[in-house]
Amino acid sequence: MRLRIALPFVAPWIAGFLALTAYPFVMSLYWSFCRYDLLNPPQWVGGRNYAKLGHELATGTEFGQALSNTAYYAAVSIPGSVVLGVGLAMALNVSVPGRTGFRILLFLPTIVPTVAATLIWMLLLDPHSGLVNRLIHWTDASPGWFNSSARLVDPSGWVRGTAGLGALDALVLMSWWGVGNYMVIYLASLRNIPHELYEAAALDGASSVRQFWSITLPLLTPVIFFNVVMGIVNSVQFFTQPYVVSGGTGAPEGATRLLALHVFLWGFKYLDAGYASAAAWLLFAIVALLTILLFRTSSRWVYYGS
Repeated sequence: MRLRIALPFVAPWIAGFLALTAYPFVMSLYWSFCRYDLLNPPQWVGGRNYAKLGHELATGTEFGQALSNTAYYAAVSIPGSVVLGVGLAMALNVSVPGRTGFRILLFLPTIVPTVAATLIWMLLLDPHSGLVNRLIHWTDASPGWFNSSARLVDPSGWVRGTAGLGALDALVLMSWWGVGNYMVIYLASLRNIPHELYEAAALDGASSVRQFWSITLPLLTPVIFFNVVMGIVNSVQFFTQPYVVSGGTGAPEGATRLLALHVFLWGFKYLDAGYASAAAWLLFAIVALLTILLFRTSSRWVYYGS
């Protein structure tokens, strides 16, 4: 009886899930084994799309370059977001005059429309007339930002210096600008840490630094773990900013072609939905493996107070 009453209420959601999520999910797997241009019926080609992806991974072209760009972006932006988020939360957890105003100012960038914020950053990071380059002209460095394919850290691990800042580094800087959402989560977690722990540590003679490493950081690891997982997912889905700064081309020299943009271009610009579907499924497998690895290793560094 209860099921009969509930079904009419959940039926719209079930219909939407089947039509807009489940069906495209299954069909994309089928299309990944086909040649499909979105205009003509798909033609079965077996594993050719995956073979092409494997060749591009081996040679570092197309999909390989997009994967390298995404890995660099994630490897730099995620740790930076964690450090900045925790640092700002710690600073704003101290009772000082105007604390609420600072919290609002640091959170505001997260509610600015993405396209508008990207256009503002393009003006700020213009290599010729941008405000940022004008402020750092005394370093005798002139970063190319969105006009350069250079990276601050090259594949060998060598730090190039300020002059080596390129398009990917600019995207990372933009992601750090919106770290306010992480800051709010860390701030809420800090408020939930029992104050008695700090009092007991102080009585034992623990310094502020020792209290941070032995109390604050361990109790923040569940939130850090969550944000790292979400950071990986967001890095893979990172699309709007690379699309806007490159005009949908991945320029310069493919430096802003991240995985989401790469799949979009092949699916809707080059009309090769078969290859795009295969790339999306390979991407899904990579994210799943990374997530599983994080969960498997979480018991070694994530502390749950309960």
